[in-house]
Amino acid sequence: MITLGLTGSIGMGKSTTAQMFADLGVPVWDADAAVHRIYSVGGTAVGPVSDVYPMAITNGAVDRGKLKDMMADREGVLEKIQEIVHPLVAADRQAFLDDHKDADFVLLDIPLLFETGAEKWIDVTICVSAPADVQENRVLSRKGMTKQAFDMILSHQMPDADKRAKADHVIETLELEATRDAVAKLMTDLKATHG
Repeated sequence: MITLGLTGSIGMGKSTTAQMFADLGVPVWDADAAVHRIYSVGGTAVGPVSDVYPMAITNGAVDRGKLKDMMADREGVLEKIQEIVHPLVAADRQAFLDDHKDADFVLLDIPLLFETGAEKWIDVTICVSAPADVQENRVLSRKGMTKQAFDMILSHQMPDADKRAKADHVIETLELEATRDAVAKLMTDLKATHG
């Protein structure tokens, strides 16, 4: 099995691109979706988060909005949450890999791939990218997103230029069809190289 790590800053088209790999039959694991699962009612993070920040729980689930507010207001909350969440997300990812061990390729959609050092154990890294003005327009068009929130998110992410420089492959996400063609070509090349 060849592991493909897909990354890119907020608003760069990562989810859309991940779906294009899925459309080609590549199993996709999404780190953000994993966090949603472990934060949901019955999720593995609810108990541990409740133990340290009971006020972050609403109706038996971790309330991401309350967590965000706490992270903005209090020092150390982000680090504490990461201590809890990272091992649980890693376990979710391992379960996915175990379920797909017969696949030729799997795609791991990890926003903070380079920030967390995940490139060390991933076979091929792929960065999605678009110009900064396109990125900002995409993000600010999202419901409830503010320039301040966007800037805060960016401050926690490696700059796009650095991600591009570190990645094995870069996929531009300006136009859907061009992106789809780039994904198809990359998979053809990878199958030729790793097949």
